[in-house]
Amino acid sequence: MSRSTPNTGPDGSSLPVVHVAAGVLIDNQEKVLLARRSADSHQGGLWEFPGGKLEPGEQCREALSRELEEELGIQVRSCRPLIRVAHRYPDREVILHTWLVTDWEGDPRGREGQPLSWVPLEELQDWSMPAADLPILRALDLPDTYLITPPGSDDPALFLKQLRRALAGGISLVQFRVFGLPLTQHEALARQACRLCEEYGARMLVNGSLELALAVGAHGIHLDRRRLAALADRNGYEGMLLAASCHNASELAQARAVGVDFAVLSPVLPTLSHPDAEILGWQGFQHLCKNCSVPVYALGGMSPDLLEQSWRQGGQGIAGIRGLWPST
Repeated sequence: MSRSTPNTGPDGSSLPVVHVAAGVLIDNQEKVLLARRSADSHQGGLWEFPGGKLEPGEQCREALSRELEEELGIQVRSCRPLIRVAHRYPDREVILHTWLVTDWEGDPRGREGQPLSWVPLEELQDWSMPAADLPILRALDLPDTYLITPPGSDDPALFLKQLRRALAGGISLVQFRVFGLPLTQHEALARQACRLCEEYGARMLVNGSLELALAVGAHGIHLDRRRLAALADRNGYEGMLLAASCHNASELAQARAVGVDFAVLSPVLPTLSHPDAEILGWQGFQHLCKNCSVPVYALGGMSPDLLEQSWRQGGQGIAGIRGLWPST
């Protein structure tokens, strides 16, 4: 991959496309390392995740190791892809190949004179950062697994028991997706599920109306493809997580235009529930994630052992019902 390639702006002029490898270093206290850009550089004075441009012919992982050694004096031991972000500035397009770095050798220091700061995860949004880095903050705020509840629930007590087991097992993001119940029972079950999620420090999104989400105290809304298509922006959803179900490039583009916090892309693999659906496959999933710049969960035939596969293909992680919902 080259260090930069030409691109065309809206006015027909040529814009450089700059590929950058960036490392998100997280220590054992859940703090993230930020470096401040020099005042005379592009986006000067802002704080960023350390890294730098790819050299001609250099792979992303190689560039990450080289840049972090040059900038911070460390050697990367363990890392994985986090998110690929494409962002257009007036004078250039930047493509950030972001890696989550969890183990390294050496103590990071600003070898080029740049100030460094270790920032708690929950405070990152308070720091002045380049616009291209903002999707990375979304990815860091999300877990790698997104549980979707079964659509039917004839036994609310059993439903809540199984949900508790999932939460106790580490699930921290849940989509409440239940159909077929009378309105009052549906709302009551959603409210109980939301309280249970909060008990375990998890967040719950409602696959349904904004009114239902507000009534039960949900943390967000998950849009189906019909609601996504009808939405122009995220006005009215301020302060809530907003997610969307997508199946192709146009729906992912709509999700990005609306400003969702994350998307679910399916079906990646064959499923029992949709045996005749057109399968994306991992190659198709990777191709669509590559141009999305929004955290994307793989859905369809997922199980915990496919988590690393999703990461390698550019995903935030996996989403699922059967593969994640505790059995009876």
